[in-house]
Amino acid sequence: MKKLLLALALVALPAYGANLKWAAQNDILTLDPHSQNHATTNAMMQHTYEGLTRYDREYKVEPALATEWQEISPTQWRFTLRKGVKFHDGSPFGADDVVFSFGRIQQPQGTMQVYVSGVKEIRKIDDHTVEFILAGPNPLLLRNIIDFRIMNKAWSEKNRSQSIQDYKAREESYASRNANGTGPYVLKGWEPDKRIVFAANPAWWDKLQGNATEVIYTPIKADATRIAALLSGDVDIVTDLPTQDVQRLRNEPKLKVLDGHEVRTIFIGMDQFSPELKYSSVKGKNPFKDIRVRKALNVAVDREAIKRVTMRGLSIPAAIMIAPGVHGHTPDIDKVSPADAEGARKLLAEAGYPNGFDFGLDCPNNRYVNDEEICQALVGMWARIGLKAKLNAQPMATFIQKIQKFDHDAYMLGWGVATFDGLYTLQSLMRTKTTGADGSFNLGRISDARLDALVDAMKTETDVKKRDAMLREALVMTRDNYYYVPLHHQLRPWAMKKNVSTVHKADDRPESRFARID
Repeated sequence: MKKLLLALALVALPAYGANLKWAAQNDILTLDPHSQNHATTNAMMQHTYEGLTRYDREYKVEPALATEWQEISPTQWRFTLRKGVKFHDGSPFGADDVVFSFGRIQQPQGTMQVYVSGVKEIRKIDDHTVEFILAGPNPLLLRNIIDFRIMNKAWSEKNRSQSIQDYKAREESYASRNANGTGPYVLKGWEPDKRIVFAANPAWWDKLQGNATEVIYTPIKADATRIAALLSGDVDIVTDLPTQDVQRLRNEPKLKVLDGHEVRTIFIGMDQFSPELKYSSVKGKNPFKDIRVRKALNVAVDREAIKRVTMRGLSIPAAIMIAPGVHGHTPDIDKVSPADAEGARKLLAEAGYPNGFDFGLDCPNNRYVNDEEICQALVGMWARIGLKAKLNAQPMATFIQKIQKFDHDAYMLGWGVATFDGLYTLQSLMRTKTTGADGSFNLGRISDARLDALVDAMKTETDVKKRDAMLREALVMTRDNYYYVPLHHQLRPWAMKKNVSTVHKADDRPESRFARID
């Protein structure tokens, strides 16, 4: 592979600093901060790009590129921008960059519009003041805009990157291979599938809370190789542990395991829009449009077996599409029923498929914990009821392009909740797909008018009790219509050398600014 070394700046490291060598199985998709709503990509982008707000260690919203904000009215918010901030190329940050970035993130070829959902306009008041004009009251505004990351207008124009990279069309741009943010780390280079290197930004407006002044991220797909790198000392921390190795790592005297849950649900989506499935033996109609078929797929899955055998106990079987820790989740609606193969076969027979049928199943093989193994287990479970799932497992970078073009029958995806609120999932996965934020990852193209109305209403509802009732109703509707096959909520222990300390992040985005190497 042609080496892509993209040096923006060679930053001299302070004498007190340390290198943090971090490994996980998945590489980023792009360096364009507005292109792909993908957790690993977002985790890397937060090192170099920033929003107006950010999370602290406890996921409370705090100032970032904005120092304060005022709600002028329910549909008008005024933000005071931080003065003296420089982009990594030395140019000043100001209101023009915020207005430019708002126009850019809304472009339809990207998948990040959800983070400015409900924002009609951003107006420049002066160089360090902007106003957000909203479509209606927005109870999640300050959380949403954490991932509305600000690009430098002049740099983008100079490098012909005013438009978002069209990732699914395999397009490349200057912004997809280079970065120029305001964040705590400067990009030194990215060699796809090999490594990403960041160095501490000496001109950052804030201070690191740890001492990781150089960060080297290495994607290592093979489980055994990744763990061998940790045991040998070649890397300092691994954040996606193979389930079969967790207990062994707990007993390793040179290491420690930091336990934590993740607000991510792993699920199967189905094409419920096309008149005919592309890879199925059924011709002239789409079986997934029939609720009985979707229910059969659900009730045939033995989630406890997946937890016990495939996940080695490191999962929470799921009945709904949001995890514990996400606002809107309640245990009473997330109760999983035992697998029922006989009942599933009866449902298929009632739907007109007594002998089952075959269909395509697309899965990533380097993104989620045991993703390909889970899909293999599903193939066996569905075979018991006469359904032949033809598994196509491939690397995330290829997989995501395929499913975003609706080139699938059924597919695996995992959805983490960046805002820690259930609307983020409902709006992205269940709302009828439009050219904006609504349905941005509704790749099965579900369309339910009642569900749409609930999602739209909760976007602007400020009465907590009313809004919680809407969340509950929408989650139960999604569950009882079997629009998806939720499998489990991921648990996510991290392993690291004894001399490394950091903050476990339930959004699966380790922040190197918190890391310390003693």
